[in-house]
Amino acid sequence: MIIGLGTDLCDIRRIEQTLEKFGDRFVQRLYDESEQQAVERRPQRRASGYAMRFAAKEACAKALGTGFRNGVFWRDMVLGNETSGKPFLTLKGGALARLQVLTPEGMEGRINISLTDEQQLAHAIVIISAIPAADHS
Repeated sequence: MIIGLGTDLCDIRRIEQTLEKFGDRFVQRLYDESEQQAVERRPQRRASGYAMRFAAKEACAKALGTGFRNGVFWRDMVLGNETSGKPFLTLKGGALARLQVLTPEGMEGRINISLTDEQQLAHAIVIISAIPAADHS
């Protein structure tokens, strides 16, 4: 069952300008260390990498139904990639707490994310589903 849906479109040029103006202050405020390392490994795509993560976090905050309020912060949502390249989101802090509130008893939350970029735009869609909890007994 779908319990949340969010989407975001981010102008990569806006992130470029923000990086030029605020530099590390912007990066430290919004991105987890693992995200920073992933982006900085590809300096030629720095703005695009941060824009993709920005869009992912915005879409996730929308899917959680809170935006960046009620204890949900930017660094609570961490974008990573499987070895295949498939993106995934890991939640912690207030974002994880919100997911737990949204998820019905006996179910577990699953986050699916799709990302794309084209020229100067980065786009993310997040679907949060509740699936039957695995029986660990």
